[in-house]
Amino acid sequence: MNDPARRLTLSADTWDLLWSFVHRILVVNLGLVLGCLPLLIGLLAVAEPWRYPIFFGLLAVLAGPAVAAAFSYLNEEDSRPPVRLFVRAYRRHWRRALAVAAVVTALVGVLVADIAMLYDAMPGAALVPLLVVLAVLLVSAGSCALALLPDSNLGLRSVARVAVYAAVRGWQWSLVSLVVAVVALVLVNQAPLLGLTTVPGCAAWVMLINARFQLNALSLSVVRVGQPPV
Repeated sequence: MNDPARRLTLSADTWDLLWSFVHRILVVNLGLVLGCLPLLIGLLAVAEPWRYPIFFGLLAVLAGPAVAAAFSYLNEEDSRPPVRLFVRAYRRHWRRALAVAAVVTALVGVLVADIAMLYDAMPGAALVPLLVVLAVLLVSAGSCALALLPDSNLGLRSVARVAVYAAVRGWQWSLVSLVVAVVALVLVNQAPLLGLTTVPGCAAWVMLINARFQLNALSLSVVRVGQPPV
């Protein structure tokens, strides 16, 4: 008769894979919390942050380098990459990641302002669905751009062009990434301590997988040599 406990016992390779994943998620959680610390402090200090969009928009830009470093760290081939690789990725990509985050935040801010002005008045309200779609695609394009930064030597213009094309081409993954980001924010808001120790790294991992699906559809062997996707 088979022992149920034996059937539940995992192999050594499976345990190693699980602990490797947990190790990466914990490091990414710590890195994202430290990288987004000004934004987190601002959210804790202000009861109604939506009343100060410019201030919190500037703080949100600081999340770009941390997210790029998280994507780079999650892409490491080592089973348990040391923490210094996260720090190294942050220092290497922070300028370009900051530029990407600044552009995406500014454009999304403009779209949100337009939506707030037009949603209750015709004929402007007819444009709201289009503006919402554009905002979703911008967020997804930003995610793709941050995922592409560590894996290519492309200039920012080429990265932006590839990221936008990938976001439009893989729109279904754009929606998934947006849902994951929203769910992560809700969970962190409901249980800040527990959420910050578990959710950010898992959300970054899912968004990175989605970005890979979107970018792989563009034949990256062509993109990496600097030619536009066809």
